[in-house]
Amino acid sequence: MTALFTEAKRRLREAATHIAVDPDVLEKLKYPKETLAASLLVRMDDGSRHSFKAWRCRYDDTLGPTKGGIRFHPHVRLEEVMALGFWMTFKCAVVNLPFGGAKGGVAVDASKLSKSELERLSRAYVKAFHNFIGPERDIPAPDMYTNAMVMGWMADEYSAIVDHPSPAVITGKPLELGGSEGRADATGRGGYLVIRHLEKEFEIEPDKTRVIIQGFGNVGFHCACLMHADGYKIVGISDSKTAIYNAEGLDPHAIHGHKLSTGSLSNAPSNGTLCEMSNAELLLEKCDILIPAALENQITENNANHVQARIICELANGPMTSAADKILCQKGKIVIPDILANAGGVIVSYFEWVQNKAGYYWPLADVHSKLRERIEPEARTIWEISMEKNIDMRTAAYVHALRRLSKAVTAHGTKAFFSS
Repeated sequence: MTALFTEAKRRLREAATHIAVDPDVLEKLKYPKETLAASLLVRMDDGSRHSFKAWRCRYDDTLGPTKGGIRFHPHVRLEEVMALGFWMTFKCAVVNLPFGGAKGGVAVDASKLSKSELERLSRAYVKAFHNFIGPERDIPAPDMYTNAMVMGWMADEYSAIVDHPSPAVITGKPLELGGSEGRADATGRGGYLVIRHLEKEFEIEPDKTRVIIQGFGNVGFHCACLMHADGYKIVGISDSKTAIYNAEGLDPHAIHGHKLSTGSLSNAPSNGTLCEMSNAELLLEKCDILIPAALENQITENNANHVQARIICELANGPMTSAADKILCQKGKIVIPDILANAGGVIVSYFEWVQNKAGYYWPLADVHSKLRERIEPEARTIWEISMEKNIDMRTAAYVHALRRLSKAVTAHGTKAFFSS
């Protein structure tokens, strides 16, 4: 196993040192339950055919059907999919969902595909994995460079294969195809709710708090807008090409409009001096809260010592290496871990699955209320565990999740039970 998956499991072993865990539990969580690799042969617009590597990993289904997104990215690899499936397992346990963890991916640069090619690739994924997924077995969702329309194509393809409508097979769909209100901003809103709920503990006040958001996709944009509306000063924003910083503050709505019209953050509207820099440089600028909402491994042992933010809220999956985590902890920084901070997405995906199965759909206000009711108590518990055991929030989150997984695994009986 290579670095990303090894890093993920290291955090499990660290959590296990803080609570009593039967060895059977750790053995069950050691490797994925099952993985499947496939080659997706797609007819391109010019008449040629192209093969794309694809994977799906069902990491663990102790708590229920597995759940996890599908990402389209040129650098997706099996070990990354396994690590993401591992994180999903713990994320679902952290917020007490009846799901296990899974993840999928296709090695493709989706930006180079036509819309027709993208649809054919999306449907090819379901054709290859239709026996692997299912409403009671494994429920995919959108992830990096997939979206509601892609999920709609996938759900349609699955329904055609099984010969009946099956909206609950996939979440993150368009509203018109069984999607849930509140799904679009759920991940960013979840991180925002955690920060707001623990403001007193973090000793922050919105109008005195500067925020940098690395990654201005769907997640980063919605979190930025929610925090801006509550008085937080957004001083830095970046996308995959450009980072901008203004100590006087930025309006995320205006920045988003500029990017939609020009395709870039360069020369974005701003009061005061607008500085343009690289993504890597933005991570090290002055702020109180840093929100990595882009790719994995953005904060490493090479730059962690230079991060000025006192609080780091991980809206991306795995944006920080274990070595960086240790450095920031030693420096007294607060890290809100990904398995809590970005759990809003899977929570509202769960709501969508429930609504699909019931055939009854909730208004937006109900979804927002239910999300708050689900994530705030878990954030509070994780903070209290960190205080009680004098450990960082990431370790506390894994301790919290591991307790739930441990109880479920031991309910089937362990060595101690069978040898007595």
